[in-house]
Amino acid sequence: VRLTLPLAVARTPPLPCGRPASAGGGSASRTTDASPPHAPSRRGGPDGAAEAATEAAAAGAAVLHLHARDPRDGRPSQDPELFRPFLARIREATNAVVNITTGGSPHMTVEERMRPASTFRPELASLNMGSMNFGLFPMLGRFKEFKHDWEREHLENSRNLIFKNTYQDIEGILKIGNANGTRFEFECYDITHLYNLAHFVERGLVKPPFFVQSVFGILGGIGPDPEDLMHMRRTADRLFGDQYRWSILGAGRNQIPLASIGAAMGANVRVGLEDSLWIGPGQLARSSAQQVTRIRTVLEALNLEIATPDEARELLDLKGGEHVGF
Repeated sequence: VRLTLPLAVARTPPLPCGRPASAGGGSASRTTDASPPHAPSRRGGPDGAAEAATEAAAAGAAVLHLHARDPRDGRPSQDPELFRPFLARIREATNAVVNITTGGSPHMTVEERMRPASTFRPELASLNMGSMNFGLFPMLGRFKEFKHDWEREHLENSRNLIFKNTYQDIEGILKIGNANGTRFEFECYDITHLYNLAHFVERGLVKPPFFVQSVFGILGGIGPDPEDLMHMRRTADRLFGDQYRWSILGAGRNQIPLASIGAAMGANVRVGLEDSLWIGPGQLARSSAQQVTRIRTVLEALNLEIATPDEARELLDLKGGEHVGF
């Protein structure tokens, strides 16, 4: 469950966004699609995913970002039939905005990655804004045992992996989303990705308000230092002025500290087990909902309000839940 908590720009109410455990085995850290045996338990299948999503929404998440896994071995999957059962349950249980991944896994083709968003036409979908190294292999130095054999191989293969998001790929995804009325969470892992977004804005393929998700701490992208966060903010301000909504994603142990810094500067925040397995130093999170509750405590201490799902729709200019395909 990934959460976008405040769209806390100037006096606008913050926007929470939550990320539920994925169908077929829950969500793991953003730093890897694999997870060690002692990681937080994954609630498998559609019921587990829907339950995790509903809990995150109840804790304050306005947006629920969804991945799916193959129930046989927990491998990431973009098969729409794995999404369909938990999408229906989530829509019945909560008014939260559903955000479907087009990232999937760096090991998938762009065509595979687009299948769920093309099928279900969500209000919101994620979109990676550039090709990059995506180094997950350092996890192998910290964890020695994994539940499935593919997980170790998945991490090892990232030494020689380019997460492909070419201009042609991005343009194709944008055109499909635009035709379906789906808007995007633009995941920017480095400064160059902001310039890539500006390129598509200039071509008229992206219309404001732009939902810019700044991602920090992935090996191959920008680092997690507060100065890196400031550099991202300065560059986005210069490129987009007041036409964008900013959000912060800190990977791993950087999740809560960077979200807190960003919120104090007027950003939205994103938390959840996809991005970090932790709730504190050496302490594994029980659920994404627990992480939502933790960052909500920080936001309310900053006297920020948490946006409702309908306020999030207004802030992001979304089409509304009645216009999706699930």
